[in-house]
Amino acid sequence: MIDLKEHPAQLKRTIERARERGIVVPTFAEMKDPRKIPAPIVKKLGSIGLWDLHPLNLFRITWKNEPVQRGGGFGGVNTLEFPRELTGVRARIIALVGKWFPTGAHKVGATFGCLAPRLVTGQFDPTFHKAVWPSTGNYCRGGAYNSNLLGCESIAILPEGMSRERFEWLAKIAGEVIATPGSESNVWEIFQKCKELEATRDNVMIFNQFDEPGNHLWHYEVTGHAMEEVLKAELRGGSYAGVVLTSGSSGTMGCGDYLKERYPLSKLVVSEALQCPTLLENGFGAHRIEGIGDKHVPWIHNVRNTDMVVAIDDADTMALIRLFNEPGGRAYLKRQGVDAGLVDRLDLLGISGVANLLSSVKFAKYYELGESDIVLTVLTDSMELYRTRLAELDEAHGTYTETQAAVDFHARLHGIKTDNALELGYRERKRIHNLKYFTWVEQLGHSVDELNAQWNDYPAYWDRIHQSVAAIDERIEAFNDRVGLRKELARA
Repeated sequence: MIDLKEHPAQLKRTIERARERGIVVPTFAEMKDPRKIPAPIVKKLGSIGLWDLHPLNLFRITWKNEPVQRGGGFGGVNTLEFPRELTGVRARIIALVGKWFPTGAHKVGATFGCLAPRLVTGQFDPTFHKAVWPSTGNYCRGGAYNSNLLGCESIAILPEGMSRERFEWLAKIAGEVIATPGSESNVWEIFQKCKELEATRDNVMIFNQFDEPGNHLWHYEVTGHAMEEVLKAELRGGSYAGVVLTSGSSGTMGCGDYLKERYPLSKLVVSEALQCPTLLENGFGAHRIEGIGDKHVPWIHNVRNTDMVVAIDDADTMALIRLFNEPGGRAYLKRQGVDAGLVDRLDLLGISGVANLLSSVKFAKYYELGESDIVLTVLTDSMELYRTRLAELDEAHGTYTETQAAVDFHARLHGIKTDNALELGYRERKRIHNLKYFTWVEQLGHSVDELNAQWNDYPAYWDRIHQSVAAIDERIEAFNDRVGLRKELARA
């Protein structure tokens, strides 16, 4: 559960730090609906870049930023729809776009959901503690960024095999960057480094995305509402089939919990790499779909509410980032009738975004969805974070030609099969849920009673997390009142 007990002495120091640094903390309500942000704050954002290290950029932790790099306001939810000419399926696949968050990835929202409640209650003391962000990529970037904006010191942990762009950016933002052995699938090594830090330093606080309820909660509340808005605008007499998401920390899957409350017949589909089929086959391995750490079931994955598992070959995702971004690939897509404006925007899909698209296509094929069906997914980040991967692929395989584009388009996108897909019945869900025991109870000290409560006390266990938003916003408002800067900004 999310602990909101206040620590008065530490809270006093935190308030003083916020006052010194000009920090005003946004509420969940403002992230859902930026129209609630005071007009003077919106006006000040007009002179601030999207990625700038400015505390007012906390108010840009929303799906509704104007899609510009500097000085933007707010509008509707940023989305991208993939037509039949591209996907080969009749269903409408609509994705929320993560590029227009600060840091260029939606994980900046999840990390806010983890850090802010502890900060405004004084549990995290920025004059003493350092925030540790263990991650396979974007989570530690978002954590380091939010830490900076909230006046906190940070330590970013990620595998040494992640993209060079991540390390270069983190070197400028985080107080300390630790590279652990391996790459995308080496999550255990990250956990071990966290244990080492806790044993050797008395001032670290670990924000482990895989078991932080604030990660799940932010997506339930903010991403879930954003998706609901999209559906209300787009259904037009059609039907909502479900949301499809790569597993990762399972935080984003919180939006599926929200949507299933509103659309009970919809499905929540979780995707993973075929090279590491943990949910599908209790399997293990290494893969190249950056952003979806694996070899375990995240503590915050509400497995009992998950309807299907699909696996995607990482070779398909790597081929498609070339198809979507190389000149030869884009030229071929346009010749196949894909709208030129859409083709020019395909760099909005990072590697995990391509995996989400492929998983959505597989889901649509499996259930034979039609023109009136809508499938939702998320583009967690964009190719802005993976340009070196394209260069590496060029060096390994040579210039990308239209001939290769034809092969990838017809075989890896339109030709994707419905294999490696599993509908989850009661026993399959329970099997996956039980896998949590080996990571979280045996190895990381969680309670077996709480593990059982996640399953047996369903849905009340998850409802208690979801119902904490109002209390968090109350703490944020009280914190801002004591800092005193929000009222000054509102009068400016």
